[in-house]
Amino acid sequence: MAFGGGRGGGKSFSIRMKAKLLALEYEGIKILILRRTYKELQNNHIDILRLELHGIARYNASDKRFTFDNGSTIAFGYCDADSHVLQYQGAEYDVIFIDEATQLKEEWLKVFPASLRGVNDFPKRIYYTCNPGGVSHGYIKRLFIDQDFNESEDPEDYQFIRSLVMDNDALLESQPDYVKQLEALPYKLRRAWLEGDWDILEGVFFEEWTDDREHYADRRHTHVIDPFDIPREWAIYRTFDWGFARPFAVHWWAVDYDGNLYCILELYGMGREPNEGIKWTADRVFKEIARTEREHPWLKGKRVHGIADPSIWAKESTGISIADTASSEGVYFVKADNERIPGWMQVHYRLQFDEEGYPRMQFFSNCKHVIRTMPLMMYDPIKVEDMDTDLEDHCADSIRYMCSHRPVKPVVVEKAEPILFDPLNQHTKISPYRRL
Repeated sequence: MAFGGGRGGGKSFSIRMKAKLLALEYEGIKILILRRTYKELQNNHIDILRLELHGIARYNASDKRFTFDNGSTIAFGYCDADSHVLQYQGAEYDVIFIDEATQLKEEWLKVFPASLRGVNDFPKRIYYTCNPGGVSHGYIKRLFIDQDFNESEDPEDYQFIRSLVMDNDALLESQPDYVKQLEALPYKLRRAWLEGDWDILEGVFFEEWTDDREHYADRRHTHVIDPFDIPREWAIYRTFDWGFARPFAVHWWAVDYDGNLYCILELYGMGREPNEGIKWTADRVFKEIARTEREHPWLKGKRVHGIADPSIWAKESTGISIADTASSEGVYFVKADNERIPGWMQVHYRLQFDEEGYPRMQFFSNCKHVIRTMPLMMYDPIKVEDMDTDLEDHCADSIRYMCSHRPVKPVVVEKAEPILFDPLNQHTKISPYRRL
């Protein structure tokens, strides 16, 4: 059985409640609650159940297990790597709950039913909770939504109960703005996470992106603007996504007084420089970064805050990391938050247009590779709420690091009259000081 469909539908609550009732009703049964990481288990289940079951069941922290007076147990497990699956081989459970099942690989999900066994006569069962998205989106969708079974699968074993945020009265009462947050998502994510649509996550990833105002009659402004002189007081950042055998991307950002982001410069390497036919080695990249920051009028004399992909701190065969090479050239970074889905959400939030038609992130027209690649990004065909990493995604990753470093809440636009586009005024310059 699978339960869910939309975010906020009460999936974790349903698991805890069902597990408690089963453990109290039936003597000596073994229950497993499984999730991708232990941190998620602790936050969503263990800490809450320790309060709810105080005086009812004993918790053993080392075994991660509750034991009831009737001998029933609720154990907790996680699976975030192929090696983690091995710990469940030979284990015996009467009931398994897999929370956020689409976040676990399909091959892992196929292993766990083998642990549904035991000598008692309790009918063995497995429950999944799930939303659209994740690496096993297609597998869960095939079984529970499309009901497209192969010869080894019994249709009687698969039932789906749909639950959306509007079904969760407790959440709506405690967080009345949660629905508005979901309504503020980009169209495809809104359909998936608010309405539980399993078919929508495909196609263009950044549906908010506009670089040609002429084709968007409901937009006063676009994400691409003409360069302007950066006020000296604005903070400057540098983001970096490294690639030796693949492109690298460097972007410089200015942040205005209201926290709006402007991508003002870029350095982008395609592996070989067209005129020289040689590799852009790491030391050459950082020499160019240092030179740019010494000489460019927008950057000269300014403190630049560097943010980079955490992978550059990994030691290479020489014992020296890319971050070490950067430091030797006087170029310094802190580690970016590399969580992909939350990071992409921050990019979406920044690209949103507010009530006045302004986004909270814009790009100078000289950032050619951003402008070229952002409209080309597509959803991943497997992990469908993520971006397809086989594409030229290096600019997008660099942008994600910046947005994750300066997170914002989504724009919740109240219903209003649409903004009308004046074709006679389409080339009017947009003042960069709109919020000063």
